[in-house]
Amino acid sequence: MSRLLHPLSPHPIDLDPTSSTHPFLTAPFFSPLLFPNNSSDARDHCANERTFLSWLRLSVYMAIVSVAIMISFHLKNEPTHIEKMLALPVGLLFWVLSFACLANGFANYVKTVTKYGRRRALVQSGWKTQIVSFRFRLVLCVA
Repeated sequence: MSRLLHPLSPHPIDLDPTSSTHPFLTAPFFSPLLFPNNSSDARDHCANERTFLSWLRLSVYMAIVSVAIMISFHLKNEPTHIEKMLALPVGLLFWVLSFACLANGFANYVKTVTKYGRRRALVQSGWKTQIVSFRFRLVLCVA
């Protein structure tokens, strides 16, 4: 009855390492996830959150840059005709990369937390992270 009256009232979800359920799809959705702290799990969770926040920060910076490019932001001079023509495509490219960074960071966070719950996490950079960071570097070199 309490869950029906207060659907958003958080109570901790204790994750069992043998469970096959996904921790982010366990009701209630706004509850903290509890993991047993064996060895260095708390440190690894904090590192995983910092990594997600770094991806989020990069995504916000790229979104700001994309808006600045699209509005042809200049401090002293008027933008040239070529700059005006390229502003929208390059701005949209940065906008798409911003969402790619956000999606990659969130997917990495969810995957790692799920593996922590099952005691199978290996903290390292994956191939998706390498692809997004390569594309980001490529766009910065070209622009």
